[in-house]
Amino acid sequence: MSGKVVCVTGASGYIASWLVKLLLDRAYTVKATVRDLGGPKKTEHLRALDGASERLQLFKANLLEEGSFDAAVDGCECVFHTASPFYYAPVDPQAEFIDPAVKGTLNVLGSCVKISSIKRVVVTSSVAAVLFNGRPRTPDVIVDETWFSDAEFCERGKMWYLLSKTLAEESAWKFSKDNGIEIVTINPSMVIGPLLQPTLNTSCAVILNLINGYSFWSKMSKTNIFECSDHWHTSLHSSLPQQMEDIA
Repeated sequence: MSGKVVCVTGASGYIASWLVKLLLDRAYTVKATVRDLGGPKKTEHLRALDGASERLQLFKANLLEEGSFDAAVDGCECVFHTASPFYYAPVDPQAEFIDPAVKGTLNVLGSCVKISSIKRVVVTSSVAAVLFNGRPRTPDVIVDETWFSDAEFCERGKMWYLLSKTLAEESAWKFSKDNGIEIVTINPSMVIGPLLQPTLNTSCAVILNLINGYSFWSKMSKTNIFECSDHWHTSLHSSLPQQMEDIA
């Protein structure tokens, strides 16, 4: 895979850090974006990865700045967009969740559509964009690719993260259709496994809270499905363009 160049946005996050590692392990050159190049908690674990000194390039990018991702995606064949805020109890849901998710996705895609070498954009969406529409989820109900969360339903329930991911995925598919750019969306739920980053991500914090016996998280555990980071190897393999699929 020497010479193949890909981009990973939000590279300091849990999923993105694993993507960077897997791509470097397969000899890709990775152009990765972070919000703060000077923050050791955001970059040191990435610079320490095998192959990083030769094939990892870090770029500063802001989800809310149009054109901020131009340099990072230039020359790439595939872009993995993972950057999107996820935590609990936002003070200003529009500014903290919705704008970064929706505008950020459109800004990344807007940068990608300028680059003719890009064959596919893989958008890390969420189960939040699938399950929350008020429809019953009894054992006889099949949740398939026709399911999408309902934005009005999420807004009425003040489920702001769910709303942000629902609107972001809707915007991504519309942009893809209007601009002829190929995208793939992945819709994980809670994602757990070994940590590469030095800080505890929201999904893994759920497990820590379960261990600590917090009753709120005990209730949550009955309704959430957990994905392991190892599954990203399969997602990585299936999401790269056809001519790049010899990475097994």
